[in-house]
Amino acid sequence: MSTVSLITCRGLQVAYGREMVLRGVDLEVVKGSFLPLVGPNGAGKTTLLMAILGLVKPSAGTVETPFARRPPGYVPQQGVIDPLFPVPASQIVAMGLYPHLGWWKKLGKQDRRAVSGVLAMLGMDGQGSKTFAQLSGGMRQKTLIARALVARPEVLILDEPTAGLDEESQQEIMAHLVAINRQQGCTIVMAHHGESLLADAAPLVCQMEHGRVRLREPSHV
Repeated sequence: MSTVSLITCRGLQVAYGREMVLRGVDLEVVKGSFLPLVGPNGAGKTTLLMAILGLVKPSAGTVETPFARRPPGYVPQQGVIDPLFPVPASQIVAMGLYPHLGWWKKLGKQDRRAVSGVLAMLGMDGQGSKTFAQLSGGMRQKTLIARALVARPEVLILDEPTAGLDEESQQEIMAHLVAINRQQGCTIVMAHHGESLLADAAPLVCQMEHGRVRLREPSHV
C-alpha cells in the first residue's frame, strides 16, 4: 500500500454551539486505505466525515485533502433521498457527472457508457430504467454508490452505507466496497455502525468515542 497521505487531520475540533463534538482529532488516511469509522451513536463519525468534506467548519485545527484538485465521491445516509423521487436510477447515477459536465449539458456517448458501466459493476444491469421508488433498499444504496463512483474519484466517502438494509444486502454492499478498494485502488472512508462485516474488509478501524479517535484492529466478534 502507498504511504502517501491523502487526508490529514491535525488537532481537529468541531463544536455545535457549546457542544464539542470532535476533540483534537489527529488522523492520516493514506492512499488506497479502507478505513471504517466505528463507535456509538453520537461519537462524532458523521461530523468527522463532514469536516473532511469541508461541509462543517473546524473551531480549531486543520484538514488537508486533495479535493480542490479532484473532488471525492460522497454517499450520504440513504434517508436523505426522497424514496418517491420520480427519476430513473440511471439519471440519479448521471448526477455524479454534473460537477464535470455542468447541469445543462447533455450526456455524451462516453458519459452514458460510464453510467452503464458503473451500474453493471454493482450488479444493476437492467435496473437503470426503474425509479428510486421501484428499487429495493439494497438497490437504492447501490444507486447512490454508483452516483458517487461514476466520475472515478480517488476517494470515496460513505455515511453508514449498510444502515437499514437486510443482512444479505449489507454483505453485498460491503463486498462491492471491498472490491472497489482492492481492485481499483479507490481510498474509502466510511462511517459504520457495528463491526460484524469489517473483520475481513479492513486491517484497521478508526474507533471514535467522545469526539476522539484511535486506530485499532477490527473486532472479529
